Amino acid sequence: MASILTSGMAKLNPFAARTHEDDTEDDGEEVSNGTLAGGGHGARDTALKHNLRVSHALKAYIAEHGILPASDVDLETEDVVGPALRDLIVRPHIRVPADVTDRSYPLPDYFVSSSHNTYLLAHQLYGNSCATARPENTPRPGWKAAPIILSLENHCDAHGQRRLVEIMKEVLGDRLLSEAIREEGHREQEGSGEHVTLAELGSKIAVIVEYHYPDEKEDSDSSSSSSDDDDEAEDEKAARKVWHEKKHTAAPSAVIIPELSALGVYAQSVKPPNNSWFDPGGQFVGPHHHLINVSESGLGAHLPAQSTHIANHNARHLMRVYPKGTRISSRNLKPVPFWAVGAQICALNWQTFGAAMQINEALFSGTDGYVLKPPAIRSGGDGQLTDKRRKKKLRLHVAGASDVPLPDGRAPDDIKPYLTCTLVHPDDLTSKPPKRKTAGYRQHKLGFLHKDGKNPPANDPVWDEVLEWEYDDNPLVFLRMLIKSDDSWASNPIFAVAAVRLLYATGEWNFIRMLDLKGQETKCALLVKIEIVDAKDGLGKFFGKD
Repeated sequence: MASILTSGMAKLNPFAARTHEDDTEDDGEEVSNGTLAGGGHGARDTALKHNLRVSHALKAYIAEHGILPASDVDLETEDVVGPALRDLIVRPHIRVPADVTDRSYPLPDYFVSSSHNTYLLAHQLYGNSCATARPENTPRPGWKAAPIILSLENHCDAHGQRRLVEIMKEVLGDRLLSEAIREEGHREQEGSGEHVTLAELGSKIAVIVEYHYPDEKEDSDSSSSSSDDDDEAEDEKAARKVWHEKKHTAAPSAVIIPELSALGVYAQSVKPPNNSWFDPGGQFVGPHHHLINVSESGLGAHLPAQSTHIANHNARHLMRVYPKGTRISSRNLKPVPFWAVGAQICALNWQTFGAAMQINEALFSGTDGYVLKPPAIRSGGDGQLTDKRRKKKLRLHVAGASDVPLPDGRAPDDIKPYLTCTLVHPDDLTSKPPKRKTAGYRQHKLGFLHKDGKNPPANDPVWDEVLEWEYDDNPLVFLRMLIKSDDSWASNPIFAVAAVRLLYATGEWNFIRMLDLKGQETKCALLVKIEIVDAKDGLGKFFGKD
């Protein structure tokens, strides 16, 4: 009880540093059965999307700014949505280029939507676990069939491993990839390490199997203190202590039996003892189709100094990056810098819908969980993803929103909503990503002076602002958007979130369906236009889609 009171009083401290609020913006809430987003599913068509409401104020904005003709908006009737406005509401806010979902490339050429400790429902140490991906047995409509990759963490002796192999073959049947897909005579069978294409994998279930070196040391994942740990609650510190004790008492990794090893047809997971795997002058010794399995701390220690060499390695071989062990509260690593060096698998804690999961949702939105990497970090690329010679300018035209979701106990007349946006760039390894925000919206108390619908309630705000950023051109830049309230004497609460990969932006006015912090749909729709142009030259002229 005391800790709850202390936490509550801290939020009321008017002299508290604002950096803590910046940190909490990355937090999400525990997912639920109603969670839709996280792996790209948030962009799918749903019944709720077809029933979103547009406020009278936004209707007026749409007509006045020529987004639609006034005759198509129906300003006379609040709840009526005509065909043209309905088309604008349901039109996808992104356009995924066709080549992004092309399946004809080798497996290392793709980013893979990935989870970590999928069986856990919440906390990494004392959270409940579940044996099924979904608690209900009701089948759901699927998406385009795609390969599934299982990452096995083995703690079984030889007998247990044999039983594991038997169970997988029995349950998964023909879907289990247990032998090479291509026939003898291909370079793949000649030891070149060449991978099959995503199309050739079809809907198979591939397995990542551990490979251990002789006298291999246990993983010494960095547990150095970071900003993630500065504000830990007492229960988090206690759980961290338990984690360290488990690390010191854990049994050594069991030797992988041949029957289990054989299932790692295209992914033999190794934790290399040195840097020879990316060092151009090194002689890396490892299994066929090796997959570098490394913690965020282990990989981050080499960035940005070795970024190009690591990207060149990942253009030909697989890599899996997993959260450092001290992320016991299911907070996440930041995947964008690791994607930027070609890491195919960034294993995220899907137990909460925080910033990392929102960005993951943006990358894989409109896809089946596989996204083709940019050419620079595929085979034949130079490993240089950022073009520092080419500056881009992002203009976010913000109209407003309808039906901002309010938590229990809050009413429209006691909030002051604003939109805060963060530009997430792969090169922001140490500095905080640049943020821009609109002014807070407050309904005018003398509402009778505004009979034209331009004084909507605060849960239907109109901002009519343009937010701008300038950045080095890079195909892995994201925009994260949060609707918050500018509260006095308290931390500003987050009401709704969304994220967009700028490569997918349409350059048109669109309604973005907002999500809550559990990754669930809301009735809130944000009307914006994402405009990207080449940055101005010395004469101030803009080039591009301006």
